[in-house]
Amino acid sequence: MGAIERSGYRFVPEYSIIQQNGAIHVYNRESFIEEIQFQFSGKYPEMDQIEELVDDYCNKHNI
Repeated sequence: MGAIERSGYRFVPEYSIIQQNGAIHVYNRESFIEEIQFQFSGKYPEMDQIEELVDDYCNKHNI
């Protein structure tokens, strides 16, 4: 899974299959802003789940 870019922000997902959790690292340009943590089930997180988390973050922060 690659990074998602929205209005100058970059969202970089990382996840652990063994622990069944992940995080999306939020950057504005090159500055780290925060980490959005999430859980998933199955072999990999669904791209729809990650995009929904990014959409929610953008809506909450007016991005």
